[in-house]
Amino acid sequence: MQRHDFAYDLPPDLIAQTPLAERSASRLLVLEPNSGRDGAPASAEVGAQMPPPGTLRDCTMRDFPSLLRPGDLLVFNDTKVVAARLIGTKPSGGRVEIFLERVVAEVENQALVQLRASKPIRDGLEVTTAGGIVRILGRQDDLWRVEFPGSALEFFERWGDVPLPPYIHRAADANDRERYQSIFARERGAVAAPTASLHFDSQLVCDIEAMGVNRAFVTLHVGAGTFQPVRMDDLDTHVMHAERVSVSAATCRAIEKTRAAGGRVVAIGTTVIRALESAALAAVLPTGGTAERPAMAPTVVATAAAIVPLRLPEEGWSGETRLFIRPGFNFQVADALLTNFHLPESTLLMLVCAFAGMRPVLAAYEHAVRAKYRFFSYGDAMFLTRAAANAQPAAAATQAPAVPNAAAPTPSATPATAPTAAAAAAPTKRPSS
Repeated sequence: MQRHDFAYDLPPDLIAQTPLAERSASRLLVLEPNSGRDGAPASAEVGAQMPPPGTLRDCTMRDFPSLLRPGDLLVFNDTKVVAARLIGTKPSGGRVEIFLERVVAEVENQALVQLRASKPIRDGLEVTTAGGIVRILGRQDDLWRVEFPGSALEFFERWGDVPLPPYIHRAADANDRERYQSIFARERGAVAAPTASLHFDSQLVCDIEAMGVNRAFVTLHVGAGTFQPVRMDDLDTHVMHAERVSVSAATCRAIEKTRAAGGRVVAIGTTVIRALESAALAAVLPTGGTAERPAMAPTVVATAAAIVPLRLPEEGWSGETRLFIRPGFNFQVADALLTNFHLPESTLLMLVCAFAGMRPVLAAYEHAVRAKYRFFSYGDAMFLTRAAANAQPAAAATQAPAVPNAAAPTPSATPATAPTAAAAAAPTKRPSS
């Protein structure tokens, strides 16, 4: 499977540059899948004519409650966006842009950042900012380790700007402080919003609660790497950026209870999918760590054929994930997904194609372009149900170490790794759905 398989044509004027006046006023494209794999009936023979790749309905976010059922569970990402963009100057007067990636867990006044300057950066460079001197300590993989005068998070919150995505071609304003943040945001650490949550306002939440639909939370601190393009044509060689994740024991219990009662788990955003699937995969990896810092194998390859049904750890799970989900991944947790429209050839679009079928999703994107939906962070949304079976079952998804600052996954890893991990999970049973 190649990167260009996920390309589509998008007119630039469909990229939303500002939020709508009301959060829940966004449009909502509903993809209702046909039975069978990737839009084909389960009994279809080779050479049989393929049916339409799913049924599309044009709705609005205010119609979202009608797509839910009493007893469903909505899972949100409660990460809070930090004012992660900071401008400084070198001693020579040259401009430096500092973009927070994540704070160093063990040293609160240090962070890993992206740096942009007209001339090369050197170790030990002192950069003057509005909040004081920031010292460049050195490279760490493709990021820079930087020391701040005090708490790195507090420093960015006081002196930084809202980190609007690179496809929004304007400066952040006061409105973005509120609108590029979900109403559920409470755990500081993200440098980009979990954008599916941006469509929810208090009235929509009240309407959903009144139906008997429950909610739970995970935390995945979205990193700046979410905007980095996939540069390799061969997806087997792509390495995901690391992001911090926490899935609480309470959320794991809520999911198990929902499944036992026959309800659906509805992920609000791709970040929730990655958090839940990373927690589920943790169950099949070698033990020996703690809930905060679990010990994980260097690489686990999960394919539709190789991973047995899993359940979430009863004690919850937290760590770092590099989970790369693409067609062929065997989803364990979510039954439905609410998500925004994603960039061509992006890992997020690959995840959505894995979830609902490549052919139906790309057909839905073509419809969205024709119907002039608004795209990306401040754009409109899609609601998708998990495909009955995953397309391209030979493809794989790679999970790198969950231990902070662990090495990147080995590109040469093959699906042969997975049976070992699956065997470790053999005693576990998937909860009823």
